[in-house]
Amino acid sequence: MKIKANQIDIEIEDTHPGDTTGRPVVLLIMGLGMQLIAWPPAMVQAIADAGFRVLRFDNRDIGLSQHLDHLGSPSLLWEGLKFRLGWRIRPPYSVQDMAADTVGVLDALQIAKAHVVGVSMGGMVAQRVAVLAPSRVVSLCSIMSSSGARGLPEASPAVTRVLLSRPAGKGVQAAVDHTARLLKAIGSPGFPTPDAELREKVAAAAQRSFHPQGVLRQMVAIAADSTRAAALAQVRAPTLVVHGRADPLVPMACGQDTARRIPGARFESIEGMGHDLPPGVVERLLALLIPHFRATTAG
Repeated sequence: MKIKANQIDIEIEDTHPGDTTGRPVVLLIMGLGMQLIAWPPAMVQAIADAGFRVLRFDNRDIGLSQHLDHLGSPSLLWEGLKFRLGWRIRPPYSVQDMAADTVGVLDALQIAKAHVVGVSMGGMVAQRVAVLAPSRVVSLCSIMSSSGARGLPEASPAVTRVLLSRPAGKGVQAAVDHTARLLKAIGSPGFPTPDAELREKVAAAAQRSFHPQGVLRQMVAIAADSTRAAALAQVRAPTLVVHGRADPLVPMACGQDTARRIPGARFESIEGMGHDLPPGVVERLLALLIPHFRATTAG
């Protein structure tokens, strides 16, 4: 379903559309280039079965939400060089803009406040939402994400090689092959996903929407968000930070730094978890998330 949020067309999925019972809301924000279908259905259903209304949406420039190709295609080489040198990056849009989109989703659905959960880039957006609109956030959960502070550990060399490589061709199939290789490289070693299942998910996402230019613009927005680490001291929402001990893309120290910067935040790690959401990881996440939602809803 399409809604207008922050003057952007945003595609959403709602487990309880138009709910008037006062059911507490959990708002899920997906990561870089990932669509709302990347949230495991079993995870969404388990949260709904626990008594919550679950909202998912495609971030701007991705999936079935509005694409912003009129903003141009950034040069990752040039923007990456500026990032390394500490020069100012002027992104086509910012992580703050995506946080405003998120608040706009709540506005459009007339939802006063929600438990806000984000993974990876979605965790960065969720952090910004907690700073931008504290009265709208019942609780915050940042998963496999980072504060964005300078000097934190970076992706492993093996993952960096895949990130910097290019698809073997220019078609959709070549992009699917490349994405499957990347997801394999960053996956959870303790909870491996079979190759065929991984490729099936990547192909389904590409069939729903294939928009690599949006991924580039989101990447530059992440690189440009240089003030978030300092802003985290302003977060007042009860916060849970969860990170995989085996995350090769965003090392666990990044999650630990996020928790350290947010007053009163609780940090939890998951053994064998990388940078994905396979069933074994989902099971362990739910054991943390649902009690967190219940405790902060009651509070």
